Amino acid sequence: MQRTYLTFQHNAKLHALQAVVTAVRSVAALEEANRGLFKQAKEDDHVVVTDQTIFHPQGGGQPSDVGMMKNENGARFDVSMVRMSAINDGEVLHFGSFAEASSIFKPGDSITQTIDSEKRNLYSRYHTAGHVLGAAVRHLVEKEINGFDELKASHFPDSAACEFQGLIEGKWKDVIQTRVDEYIAKDMPVEIDWWDENDFKANGLERLIPDRAAMGMTDEEKFRVVKIIGAESYPCGGTHVDSTELCGKTNVKKISRAKGVSRVSYMLP
Repeated sequence: MQRTYLTFQHNAKLHALQAVVTAVRSVAALEEANRGLFKQAKEDDHVVVTDQTIFHPQGGGQPSDVGMMKNENGARFDVSMVRMSAINDGEVLHFGSFAEASSIFKPGDSITQTIDSEKRNLYSRYHTAGHVLGAAVRHLVEKEINGFDELKASHFPDSAACEFQGLIEGKWKDVIQTRVDEYIAKDMPVEIDWWDENDFKANGLERLIPDRAAMGMTDEEKFRVVKIIGAESYPCGGTHVDSTELCGKTNVKKISRAKGVSRVSYMLP
């Protein structure tokens, strides 16, 4: 099974793309593991697989892009969820419905993918803001809190937060907000790079080296890295804005603590 080329990781400014359909399946015919990726799907919904995609699949803390696809005959497929296959490594599944049951894509069809640009921009702002928050917290408390480490993050607009190992007390909230405000105001450039293990070591970031085997990557492939110039670099497959100022005002909502983990939530206006 051929892996889907993730065009958005190489050019996130593309909001429309020509692609070729490689498979069309009804949701009812999917393997159980893949059906479970989008529980809201209806039995008569379909999954479309293409050779490449500009749709960011849900994952890495970022919501799925939505949008549509059209073929040269005008058949339309509305995309409501995108996920990485649970069965075929590297295959992207576009869940959705055809506008007309009689007009369904066929393998080999040339189609145009179009994403919802407004939602993509919102999700990109949230994702970059999450990296800004993570960098601010690390720079402020790394040497102040025993066992500190960055764990995971959600960049969903209704539940955006970064989680850290170690107990960050409430007194840090205003200090973190001030540092986040500084990073946003500095309009730091956000750049995409591709690193191997040696690049992580050369930048003193051995702690961030991803698990190549777990990601199904070959020894020749490089890891995608998002660099906020002047702050931090993180391995990341998501979409971002071009500079920190484009995040807009990033409000640190609250710090909650449980079982040795601190959760710093944030929101954008």
